[in-house]
Amino acid sequence: MPSLKDLKVQIKSVGSTKKITSAMKMVAASKLRRSQERAEAARPYSLRLEEMLASLASSNISGEGVVSLLKGNGKNDRYLVVPVTADRGLCGGFNSSINRDAYKYINAIENQGKKCNIITIGKKSRDFFKRIMKEKIIESFVDLGTAGAGYDTASQISNKIQNLYFDDKFDVCVFIYNKFISAITQEVSHQQLIPLDIGSQEEKNEQKDEKKEKENAIYIYEPDEQTILKDLLPKNVSIQVFKILLESNAGEQGARMAAMDNATRNAGEMIDSLTLKFNRTRQAFITKELIEIISGAESV
Repeated sequence: MPSLKDLKVQIKSVGSTKKITSAMKMVAASKLRRSQERAEAARPYSLRLEEMLASLASSNISGEGVVSLLKGNGKNDRYLVVPVTADRGLCGGFNSSINRDAYKYINAIENQGKKCNIITIGKKSRDFFKRIMKEKIIESFVDLGTAGAGYDTASQISNKIQNLYFDDKFDVCVFIYNKFISAITQEVSHQQLIPLDIGSQEEKNEQKDEKKEKENAIYIYEPDEQTILKDLLPKNVSIQVFKILLESNAGEQGARMAAMDNATRNAGEMIDSLTLKFNRTRQAFITKELIEIISGAESV
């Protein structure tokens, strides 16, 4: 049976932990509101830009250089997988779900006889793949900041990916990240940026109201499609990367808030259990001392 002093120390320790988790929950909740607003504000622009480019990909647009970002190089033998995680932990299964899904996806690709390389975003994905697939990592982007990565970081990541593509280092680029659904729900999502995933966009268009007829929309370009695409396509990659980073950051704050809320409630339950145990132990000691006193008095 533990001593009263040990129980007191344990109760105090759990109480300190409860204060920390409660504070972290409050901080995550305040950051979540801002991150959610940024993620939701970025969705319409990135979605419409992707829709417009998908409509162009289904037409007779063709070309080399930058325009190949739209339709690809006609091959899919080499993949570049980009798992997006957080730099910090204490957010439940947020990071592990991405790492686990990316690991399965990479194995599935390699089982088809294709090659795969990795660019990690976030310390948690870097550390995970550094242990098991170190030779596949091309580059890592870490220290994104507690407020989430800015557009400069997204441009840096986008430029690195595009340089690798134009150097003929890969054929297909896929991002794996947590899409923000709500404060307690994040969905592991795959998004193919190079070439543009035309099939996915067509499915999204089919699900929309047919009255809008967006898939039949006519776009007029000035001065011409080729010139505009050379400017839009690199920007589209940067914008989609930026949207993914915003979604991931909002999901991280939501996951951390939920995890810290659970930890705070568990700490409270543990304190109640330890307090009950402390009171019972103290009562047992008092009863034992009374019995000893009474036994001594009777023997005299």
